[in-house]
Amino acid sequence: MSFLRSTTARAFLAPRPCIRSPFLHNTRPLGWPRMASTEAPKPRPPPRRRTSDVYRERNRNLLMYSSAVIIATLGVTYAAVPLYRMFCAATGFAGTPNVGTGRFEAERLVPVEGAHRIKVHFNADRAESLPWTFTPQQRFVTVLPGETSLAFYTAKNKSDQDIIGIATYNVTPDRVAPYFSKVECFCFEEQKLLAGEEVDMPLLFFIDKDILDDPSCRNIDDVVLSYTFFRARRNTKGQLEPDAAETEVQNSLGFGGYENAPKAEVRNAESNKTEK
Repeated sequence: MSFLRSTTARAFLAPRPCIRSPFLHNTRPLGWPRMASTEAPKPRPPPRRRTSDVYRERNRNLLMYSSAVIIATLGVTYAAVPLYRMFCAATGFAGTPNVGTGRFEAERLVPVEGAHRIKVHFNADRAESLPWTFTPQQRFVTVLPGETSLAFYTAKNKSDQDIIGIATYNVTPDRVAPYFSKVECFCFEEQKLLAGEEVDMPLLFFIDKDILDDPSCRNIDDVVLSYTFFRARRNTKGQLEPDAAETEVQNSLGFGGYENAPKAEVRNAESNKTEK
């Protein structure tokens, strides 16, 4: 028994041989301790967002985009009529004389000799609510394309109060308007006449020589320039505007044949009536 015990003890206490694997090059004894790895740890993937957070952010972005589109649409709708008038004044569309400064270079203000002369007739109207007299000092003038011409209107305040007036204008036929340019005009700003005051209002204009290159204007002999004076009033923004029905103002501008959006004050009044 003692022999068996000593033999067994020696077998367990003897050092273990190094076991090598035929499939590994870097082998080590099984009993050796494992050393720390020198490789950088792999980054952990970011935590996944909850589905509710994703939908909440999408709804927030959709709300912001929708609000921006609605605000932009309302702004364009509110400014449609003023922008349309500015466009007509710059391009001569719808019978509005061209008031842009791009055609006022000195080389363009030269009469085209030998061209057909055009007779420009002057017309003057006023609203019934305006106690003024408003008349042109000349019935017509004849001009060459590129020739500047000076004309005058006379206005008199027949009331015992100071009154501010605003003039609108248009040219007929409509196709001439892009070439009818005004250098100086009393219609560019409001006119204040004291009680009983009478003033002469100048108008400096020319017909652009590009009209000679337009086939639709070759047979035009007569042009009518019309002005209409209205009593001025202040709107909700404190700006002066004609004190008259919108249809009357649009007709004086030559927009009678076009559909226009009602003013904001009119739209609000109509919506209030509908709610009541």
